[in-house]
Amino acid sequence: MGNTAHPTPAKGVPKAVLDACVLYPTILREILQGAAEAGLYQPVFSERILREWVLATAKLGPAAPAIAEGEAALLRATFPRAVTREHPEIDKRLLLPDPNDRHVLATAIASGADGIVTFNAQDFPGHVLAAEGITRRDPDGFLWELQSRHPEVIGGVVEAVRAKAEAISGRPQPLKPLLKRARLFRLGKAMGA
Repeated sequence: MGNTAHPTPAKGVPKAVLDACVLYPTILREILQGAAEAGLYQPVFSERILREWVLATAKLGPAAPAIAEGEAALLRATFPRAVTREHPEIDKRLLLPDPNDRHVLATAIASGADGIVTFNAQDFPGHVLAAEGITRRDPDGFLWELQSRHPEVIGGVVEAVRAKAEAISGRPQPLKPLLKRARLFRLGKAMGA
């Protein structure tokens, strides 16, 4: 997306930590970023979350991490208030199935986030998050909910992402397969894709 206007979220807008697994697929990240730029929610992440995303791109080839690092820098610049410093004192007291995910929950707690947007349901048990006043949100359900409240805004964001994908690939990018690849089935259905 790349708006350089440094959006300021409105009061009452949900605050959500974006786990590395939802930053990795480009289409999903750009839709989440566009929704945040539109002021529909306030994104939160830590430097460690961004590093995990950049490292995960290595499987795409040797040039991918450098590209992802540039995209992470753009994300930091677009949302300067989104970067939450790490809190090892919170991290240490948390119990999760995978200790490597404690930093994500610690980021949510430290930032006062309402939820964590992640595909990793098993890594963030609902009862552990509920004890901290935080919910786990599947990215499809999260975006579907935003679309149900702001259909024109999300429609515009998704169309901009689709058009960008089409321009980059040089070939048509029908909406249904594009959203399916991003695992956004409910959103696609709600948008008639």
